Amino acid sequence: MKPLLRLISLAGMSLASAAAAATAIAVRVIDSSGKPLADVVVAAEPDGGAAVPKTLEAAEIEQRGLRFLPLVSVIQTGSRVSFPNYDKVKHHIYSFSPAKKFDQKLYSGVAATPQVFDKAGIVVLGCNIHDRMLAYIQVVDTPFFAKTDAAGVARIDVPAAGKYTLSSWHFNMAGAAVEQAVAVKADEGATTASVRLTMKPPAPHADSPGASAP
Repeated sequence: MKPLLRLISLAGMSLASAAAAATAIAVRVIDSSGKPLADVVVAAEPDGGAAVPKTLEAAEIEQRGLRFLPLVSVIQTGSRVSFPNYDKVKHHIYSFSPAKKFDQKLYSGVAATPQVFDKAGIVVLGCNIHDRMLAYIQVVDTPFFAKTDAAGVARIDVPAAGKYTLSSWHFNMAGAAVEQAVAVKADEGATTASVRLTMKPPAPHADSPGASAP
């Protein structure tokens, strides 16, 4: 075999091997009545205290139409988040959450300094001018996470087979995040997991259906 063809063949085999090694957890989340839940943060941590990589992808939460968009974000510990204001009015955003306390005075545009979230936990964002503006950030130590879509489904890509602890959290759930053990097997496609969460009665705010703007 010619050297170039051999290199191409070896590269193809390497990619195929990597694809076979990579796997995923397919998660479906419903409420106590069986209704699919969107905006559920699902995160997988490998058991046994295995080291996980730091991806630290930057995130952005917009202020648009007197709302934070997206309503729910998930990032890895140490990631940076920017807060551009595209409204015609100024906002004063803040968090009193133990995982990240900060205060950004009245501003517009993209002038606000991005914030680094270096502690795992749940961060609730508010606006000191518009009380109904709310958003939620879950900061997790693992890079293996996702957020459910309108069908209550999410896919978490994980690097290898093994045992993982799956955590599921929704901003309006009753109680703490729900954890369960998931055994991911090699060469079997995505491992499925089903989660049922108990929700609190919905509290109207700017991001709730039917809520009026201030």
